[in-house]
Parts: sequence; structure tokens; C-alpha cells
Amino acid sequence: MSLSSLEIARKAKPHHIHAVAAGAGIHADELEVYGSTKAKVSLALLDRLAARPQGKLICVTGMTPTREGDGKTCTSIGLTQALDLLKKKVMLCLREPSLAPIFGYKGGATGGGYAQVLPMEDINLHFTGDIHAIEIAHNLLAAVLDNHIQHGNALRIDRDGIFWRRTLDISDRQLRDIVTGVSKASRFARHKTGFDITAASEVMAALSLSISVHSLKSKLSKISVALSEDGRLITAKDLKASGAMALLMKEAIKPNLVQTLEGQPVFVHTGPFANVSHGNSSLVSALMALKLATYVVTESGFAADLGLEKFFDIVCREGGIKPSVAVLVVSLKALKSHAGEFIASKKWSDVFKEGFANADRHIQNIRKFGVPVVVAINRFPDDTDDAVRVVKDYFSSQDVECAVSEGVRLGGEGAVELAEKVLKVLSGKSAQFSPFYELGLSAEDKIHKIATGLYGASGVVYLDQAKEDLELIRRQKLEHLPVNMAKTPYSFSDEPHLKGAPSGWKLKIRAIQPYTGAGFLVALAGKMMLMPGLPEKPMLEGMDLGDDGEAKGLF
Repeated sequence: MSLSSLEIARKAKPHHIHAVAAGAGIHADELEVYGSTKAKVSLALLDRLAARPQGKLICVTGMTPTREGDGKTCTSIGLTQALDLLKKKVMLCLREPSLAPIFGYKGGATGGGYAQVLPMEDINLHFTGDIHAIEIAHNLLAAVLDNHIQHGNALRIDRDGIFWRRTLDISDRQLRDIVTGVSKASRFARHKTGFDITAASEVMAALSLSISVHSLKSKLSKISVALSEDGRLITAKDLKASGAMALLMKEAIKPNLVQTLEGQPVFVHTGPFANVSHGNSSLVSALMALKLATYVVTESGFAADLGLEKFFDIVCREGGIKPSVAVLVVSLKALKSHAGEFIASKKWSDVFKEGFANADRHIQNIRKFGVPVVVAINRFPDDTDDAVRVVKDYFSSQDVECAVSEGVRLGGEGAVELAEKVLKVLSGKSAQFSPFYELGLSAEDKIHKIATGLYGASGVVYLDQAKEDLELIRRQKLEHLPVNMAKTPYSFSDEPHLKGAPSGWKLKIRAIQPYTGAGFLVALAGKMMLMPGLPEKPMLEGMDLGDDGEAKGLF
């Protein structure tokens, strides 16, 4: 009987976090230790290493995934472990897990099997409290906004022009739309609002893109919460709330240092979702890792059309980062998910046909940024040799470097072939990275270029609210901001049932929200919700705390 990921983690003998830090080149006085296996890293490290050149950035992404995920995190961890086996100085950057998918349908975000990050229990639950600090800071701003109106509304805030909602790190569909101000003690008229998942919070996005206390405070102060009666944007600075918000996040801005199952250093920091936010770990952790290591592996959320596009167009542009290579993770189950019909009697090449079309578009899109691609076939236990061979032969025939990755079963040893392919590509012609669109384009032109140039749409349709939002964006002179597309992760389109590489459809934009603090525009496409709901049988039903204090049911 094979061991569960939790059992494997408990049998591990992790290094003390001081040893992990020393191996990475982090000084003892730059650590704030949380027990023996995790620590915060001082922002002063960036100043110390300012003159050091940056390493090479390896970006792990994927084809359009299944709801259960297809192993990007496991592949990222396995690749990191394999590069270390090949005697390369390497670091890994991952996002912090939200409690929403952990208790819902997807599970944790620390990998699995022998491709894990430790301590998996701590990381998947409260970790160092970063996400809670973000949630509280966000909701403090909401409370200050309501309180300002309660006490006279000196800023003349239009009560119908309030768009700052609240956040919660638990999936709760009942809170998507609520009414506040119903208490008799309140003079604040009833107000329609709601909750979004904390990963979608602009505060999360602002923290993820901050590289210093000064930059965090600057971004928080620019967050817009409402319109005044004369059409002016009301900000956190206007409400005198940004200083207190920053104070709540004084520890959260520092990256968290942990380790893989095989002892390689890992930054796990900030957790924006890729379907509603930019979907990447913090910019400051990436910049630190690039100064410390020769090779840095980082993972973007969901497929290349979401997390990777946003990493390239938003995060890399913000931080002046130039990625060197992308690893596109494919799985046989993801390839099969695009078949769309009964597959039992079909040849493998026919079963995978639509899945290959999907992966091909992702590969072509990555190359449009001037970045080379390596395909990683993340092998699951029930994948047959014949099916794996068909997939590998297909990508080889397309002149794409390809390797089978078995990090979950074999740890770093199972990803050595992948690591060698990545190093081979890195030793060739350098990437010629550039963002996909220019910031000087209008918001409509940016959205149109992404929709038609990357998604395969024939055009864009703006619903009434989106048209009003575009006018507001023009009026407030915000068109210079990059665009963050919020859409389903299960299709190139805004309809999750459109599989493969669909064309001839039009992207429907229903709203565009200005994230003036984080510094981008959020375009809501289709029926995308910012607060998920729990499935009929959530994973939390199998979780428990034993009488011995041991966690149960964590993957």
C-alpha cells in the first residue's frame, strides 16, 4: 500500500531552517524563525545583494487543466529537486495556499508524494498568518469606509458608487451578495455589497507586487473604494486608512522560507488566484531568489492563458524581470478531458487530438512572448506506457523539447530528464522576452489583443456595465494600466464547456474594475465569480484532528 502525501511528509527529516537559509546564502540576522522549519526573510537581503547579477528564471505553467489540477506544483518541486541533483544552485518560488480549495475540491498546494514542500500541514493551514493579515487589512478599509459615511460623510461619497467589498478565505457562496446597514443603531442607509475570496483581494495583489514597505504603502494608499458625488475616485489615502493597513501587514510583506522534501530552499509567499487575480507568488520573493540562485523555478496559476500571461504582462513588467524558459505541464487526463465524447474504443492519438490542439495553442502563445518552451508530461500512476509514448512522440514531432516527469513517485530522480531538457534549452539561444501588448494601448485594445491573439476569439462583446466601466476608466485616465483577465480557467474562452482550441467565438466582458493600488484593470469575462462555493462533498468532510494532536485527511 502506497503512503499518502501526509504520511510521506511525516516520515521526512527536514533540515533546520537555519541550515536551509545558510545553504541558500541567507544570513542568520536576515531570518525571523517560526519554529525549526519555517522563517520570514528580511527585506534587507535585497539591499545586500543589489549588485549581484540575476539568475535564470524557469516559469512553470500548464495546458488548460482539469478541476482537480494536473501537477504543476509537483512538477515545479520535482524539477527543483532534480536541478539540485545535477549540482545546480536552485531555488523555488510558490504561492501560499488559500483555505478555499483546501477545504473544497482541489486540496493543498504543497505538491504531493515525493515532490513536496515542508512543513506541508503548516503551509496548507494557517502558515505564518499572511493571508489572515491581508483579509483583516482589506476588511478594515471596508469598515473605515462605512464609518466615514456614518459620521457625516465629509468626502461626499456617493453611496451608490461604493465598489469596495469584503473578503473571506473560505468558499461561501451565501456571502456573494449581502446587504449591510440594517441595524437600528446605524444611520448608514442599507447598502448592497458582498464578499470575495481573499485571493481576489486588491490588497493581496498589492502585497504580491510590493518590494519594500514604501512600495506597499504607496500601493495601499492608491486603492480606490468608491466614487464621490462629483465623480472623483475615493482612495484609502483619502480615508486615512492605508497606514493602519500597512501596519497590519508589516510581517506579511516578508517572504516565507521553507524547503522541499529533499532540502532545497523554497519561498512560499502571497496567494493570488490566477483566474481572478495575477496568479503568481510575490515579486519580492522572485527578486530575492534570482539574486541568491543560478536557477529559479516559479509556478503560475492555472494554464498559460491565465497565470503565465499575467506573470509576463503584469509581474515581469512591474519587476523588470526577463524569464529564460517556460515549462508547459501536460497530463494524460487533461489531454483526455478535451476529447468531448466516449473514448473507450478510440486509438490514443484520436483520444488526445483536441488536447494536443489545446497544448499547441499554449505553446504558440508562450513563443509569442519570445520565450522557449519545454513540455513536461506529468505522469500519473494509471498512465499506460503506450499512451505516454504517443504523447511524447507527438511533441517530439512538433519540434518541442519534451520529457516525462515522475517527481511524485520518485522525487528529484523522477524529474532529471526534464531538468536536463530545461538546461539544454537554456544553453541554446537566449530568450527574447517582451510583453504581449504595449501599455500605451487603450483598455479596449489590450483586451481585444489578448482575446484574439492569445485566446482565439473572433472579437469582444462589452455588456452594459462594462461599457460604463470603460467610460469611467477613460474619465479617470487609467487606460495606461495593464489588464488582468478574470475568466474560467477551464477553457480558452469564457465558457468552461468549450474545450480544445475553440475559435469563432466572442469574449463577453461584463465589468471592468480598476485596481488602482495594485496597478491593473480587472476585466470580468463571462460568469466568472470572485467568491467560489463549496462542492456537494467538500474535502473538509474527510479531515479531522486526532486525540494525539495529529492532523488527519490532509491529502
